[in-house]
Amino acid sequence: MAITRRIFMRNSALAVVGTAAIPSFLTRAAYGAVEPGLRTKRLVVIFQRGAADGLNIVIPHGEQAYYAMRPSINIPRNSVLDLDGLFGLHPGMAPLQPVWDKRHLAVVHAAGSPDPTRSHFDAQDFMESGTPGVKATDNGWLNRSLHALPDSPDKSAFRAIALGPSLPRILSGQEPAIAVNNINDFGVGGRNASPTANTFEAMYANSVDAVLHGTGQETFEAVKMLRSANPAKYTPAVGANYPRGRFGDSLKQLAQLIKANLGVQVAFADIGGWDHHVNEGNTQGQLANVLREFSQSLAAFWIDLGDLAEETVVVTMSEFGRTARENGNRGTDHGHANVMFVMGGPVKGGKVYGRWPGLDQSQLYEGRDLAITTDFRRVLGEAVYQHLGNKALDQVFPGFENQQGKFLRYLG
Repeated sequence: MAITRRIFMRNSALAVVGTAAIPSFLTRAAYGAVEPGLRTKRLVVIFQRGAADGLNIVIPHGEQAYYAMRPSINIPRNSVLDLDGLFGLHPGMAPLQPVWDKRHLAVVHAAGSPDPTRSHFDAQDFMESGTPGVKATDNGWLNRSLHALPDSPDKSAFRAIALGPSLPRILSGQEPAIAVNNINDFGVGGRNASPTANTFEAMYANSVDAVLHGTGQETFEAVKMLRSANPAKYTPAVGANYPRGRFGDSLKQLAQLIKANLGVQVAFADIGGWDHHVNEGNTQGQLANVLREFSQSLAAFWIDLGDLAEETVVVTMSEFGRTARENGNRGTDHGHANVMFVMGGPVKGGKVYGRWPGLDQSQLYEGRDLAITTDFRRVLGEAVYQHLGNKALDQVFPGFENQQGKFLRYLG
């Protein structure tokens, strides 16, 4: 369909300009809302890089052993945001408590990778490849999660997107994926085009891959529209107060792309600053600061999506947890099991999932860490199978038995 006049959309991030034919996935965005049954289901993965301290994020305040092992960095019971009598949230996560109360936020405790490594690099690599202990895997599980999905003739180049300067391990693979560090840097050539824009266009223009080339052309149309709409002027929904910083900016831009109906199916963002060997703090301090940024950003993203949250599932993960005991520097060292969050419209939230192993000395992994009772692939596999609709979990997570009957059933 050719456009012969300028189209302005007051409530969209897009403005369609010119006389070029509009790709069909952009036509839907321009001329009306998508029917509920045809809406794109999205999986957003958040990586907390640095090994977050799950025991001080979702606190087992019902266990006395927790307080005995952390005399100076524990979260006092009167400060914990109680969830179910045993567990409670760090007070820095208060922005997410309303999502929990409305049963759209779930917790999976004692989760993680079964590989025993305490190396940040190796553990992150294994969680992004989805093959713990196997370094030969050459692609990421989030990219593989798109393999067995029904192909669409109007597949968007924004189908798989990472918010950051480069494509992460988790999205590497056969399926086309792009990294966007800043929407405002995504130009479309010309005298004032950014280096990012020129590189992006050249990559697709020189590609001999028909799929890449086709989706690249659609992306250029989308970029033109985004820039015509002046994305720097984007106004989040009322109440969506993103904090300053890279993570908040990433989620704000992701919300903008999703609300523009650009066909986002899987997305990835990360947030660093979780490696607290010294002076971790408790209700205040290093952990509290990064938790506030983390939770405020996620809460703003949830509010900003509005009705689109009904088709969105967000899963968080970190490479491993921290030691059950604090160290001599009022911090924690590299541990094993951790906590994962799942947020979204389809999520059966307001519940802590997984089997709690306990913190008695005899229950600790290698005598020092929270033991893993839920493999991280179990959590992710349920989202891929139930939400995205990819039933070939043996391809997404090779070597791991991930049958539907073993799911945690956190999705409705």
